[in-house]
Amino acid sequence: MTVLPDTGYSPTAEDRASIDAWFAEYDELSARREIERMADLAVFPLNLVSDDPSGTGRSAQWDRKQFVETMTKVMGGADGGGDISFESTRTPVFLSSAMAVVFTDSVMTAGGRTQQLRYADILVKRDGKWAFQTMIQAGWGNALT
Repeated sequence: MTVLPDTGYSPTAEDRASIDAWFAEYDELSARREIERMADLAVFPLNLVSDDPSGTGRSAQWDRKQFVETMTKVMGGADGGGDISFESTRTPVFLSSAMAVVFTDSVMTAGGRTQQLRYADILVKRDGKWAFQTMIQAGWGNALT
């Protein structure tokens, strides 16, 4: 059994369902490489936290244009070469009804290759809808410049 930290907020079933629905939409957009629509689900400037190959921690803030350009390069754009699918297990830690840190263990399959991913996102709710504000994943530090 996983013990989650006490944040003083107990999420409802609706809170969890809304996070699950948000990620289902984001994963679907990612699989179709709809990068502009993926950007619609973010709060800019977007915070990014990673490390580089030497193990040095890095962080950056991206505007929408930089997010779209970088994700297009990484994902290959709408015609990016084959299907992408995700199988993910997510563990949200709700800090309030409008803030959550979501830890994800995922298996991504693209172009016949499978890759395991572990990352975290910080989501905030604005106007009743979730949006990601911070992305945290190891190994992307060189892309943050």
